Amino acid sequence: MTTPHPEPIRLILGTRNAKKLRELAQLINPPWEQNPRLSRLALRSLEEWPDLPDVVEDAATFAGNARKKAGETARRLGLWVLADDSGLAVDALGGAPGVLSARYAGAHGDDEANNCKVLEALADVPDDRRGAAFVCALALADPSGVIRLEAEGACRGRITHAPRGANGFGYDPLFLIPEYHKTFGELSALVKHQLSHRARAFAHLRAGLDRLIVEGALDSRRPQTHERGLSQ
Repeated sequence: MTTPHPEPIRLILGTRNAKKLRELAQLINPPWEQNPRLSRLALRSLEEWPDLPDVVEDAATFAGNARKKAGETARRLGLWVLADDSGLAVDALGGAPGVLSARYAGAHGDDEANNCKVLEALADVPDDRRGAAFVCALALADPSGVIRLEAEGACRGRITHAPRGANGFGYDPLFLIPEYHKTFGELSALVKHQLSHRARAFAHLRAGLDRLIVEGALDSRRPQTHERGLSQ
């Protein structure tokens, strides 16, 4: 008698950014830490709901925006949603662009303009004062919009004087990892995914996500409970 394969578990990733979607999907169940339960996740993006209005990201922190995106989207769809808010915090700019990272130069998602604005702001800043951090906050909401898991991660580096490399997205070509003498735009995806702020946030999140799967909480056939269970 053959054992039936477990049913896939649908999980919505709260983004329409194709590059971010690929990165999030790879980090949920990375090749260096395979988990058969996490491999059951059938990941979908918001591209499947083109008429769904965007959540206004007006919170003061990355964690606040992640919670807001996950909770509001989950309530609208009636589905489990995992959302992130990530960005660059530059020491010499007082933590800017921070939560405005995606729209630092005005238009949302204009990577080239955002990178140019950061470089212009740091034009006269020497290397020893160009420290920065990438920060990622994750939030998982159940279909009622209750936040069930949260995690954060950060990665320190330095801002270069010009973009380097074509990998990644956003500020990756400016973010130098001194130990590797390469930017995130130059590092391979495998290396980046073990060093990055998102990788570190997901390292904290995976245990809690695994626990929810074991408990059957993400099983769409079960009624949802509303207890708040956070994983830091």
